[in-house]
Amino acid sequence: MAAALLAEGTTTLTNCPQILDVPLMQKVLEGLGCEVELEGSTVRITTPAEVKSDADFDAVRQFRASVAVLGPLTARCGRAVVALPGGDAIGSRPLDMHQSGLEKLGATTRIKHGCVVAEAEELVGAKIKLDFPSVGATENILAAAVLAKGVTTLDNAAREPEITDLCEMLNSMGAKISGAGSSTITIEGVEKLEPTQHEVVGDRIVAGTWAYAAAMTQGDITVGGIAPRHLHLALEKIKSAGVEVETFANGFRVRGTGRPGAVDYQTLPFPGFPTDLQPMAIGISTIAEGVSIITENVFESRFRFVDELLRLGADARVDGHHVVVRGIDRLSSTDVWSSDIRAGAGLVLAGLVADGTTTVHDVFHIDRGYPNFVENLRNLGAGVERVSVP
Repeated sequence: MAAALLAEGTTTLTNCPQILDVPLMQKVLEGLGCEVELEGSTVRITTPAEVKSDADFDAVRQFRASVAVLGPLTARCGRAVVALPGGDAIGSRPLDMHQSGLEKLGATTRIKHGCVVAEAEELVGAKIKLDFPSVGATENILAAAVLAKGVTTLDNAAREPEITDLCEMLNSMGAKISGAGSSTITIEGVEKLEPTQHEVVGDRIVAGTWAYAAAMTQGDITVGGIAPRHLHLALEKIKSAGVEVETFANGFRVRGTGRPGAVDYQTLPFPGFPTDLQPMAIGISTIAEGVSIITENVFESRFRFVDELLRLGADARVDGHHVVVRGIDRLSSTDVWSSDIRAGAGLVLAGLVADGTTTVHDVFHIDRGYPNFVENLRNLGAGVERVSVP
């Protein structure tokens, strides 16, 4: 949605998830002068010839993804003012790599009154190497470099499928990007981009959540609209736990036939195990047979989720960026609180394998990342209900 800022006219996105972050981004783009129409899984964004450079403070600070407008605004307007974004409480998520990348392209950046301000009379291609393969920084640098003069080489770029998808969209708008999906991306700047129609890639984290839901509950779930290669390691892990996994060209089936076995996990940037599936890895470990060690290498505060699992009777101990989990037969129901999107979903799955009734609070987090979560669970046979309307 943020990339639509790069071209005057109407860009149409299909296969968009019906999650809360989409209307939140709609507010951000409308504040910049765009007209945004949401119709089911289709989003139409009409970008004017003159785009405003100051993103609405209140809209931006609500969620992390809003920072994606930084690169497009810098490229299109020569100036961007974006509030330091809010979002999930999973650890430090500074914008230093975003700023450094834009500076190497010729912009000046600073933090002022709670906003990151970027300004550039002209962007010029450069050689940029990220300290860490950050998805957000890669996105913003890509979006700025497509309209920069000359060639930009981005080393240690994020390799996630979402980056490849963004590059495909930008290329359909007239950009010249090569190397998407590898650690080195080359961008040859162009003078102008045109609006496009693009089908958004299937959400591998949502798909992975359903895979772990089946594995934890000894269920049988078929998930479509996702390339299994985008979840290769996550699916291999539950296969190692004794769960049946069958893959298709555009989906997979997961069938749990008994109590899963203990497996160790280590989160890493793609193609490693996704940090966004770490709560599900811990969740399945709580009821697995044996001892699992889960290592978090991306966000330092993601183990806050463990405190809530302890309320459910889990046998888990945090040691630095590791958590050691000794599986038990069944969790014990109680009230728990979600602190972010994935922790919220993970707690609901934990509630499915706990005796009695578990109540998960602050579920607005889940709505930000999972469309029709409760309805889908109920359709799969889970005893779940929303007891208050967000």
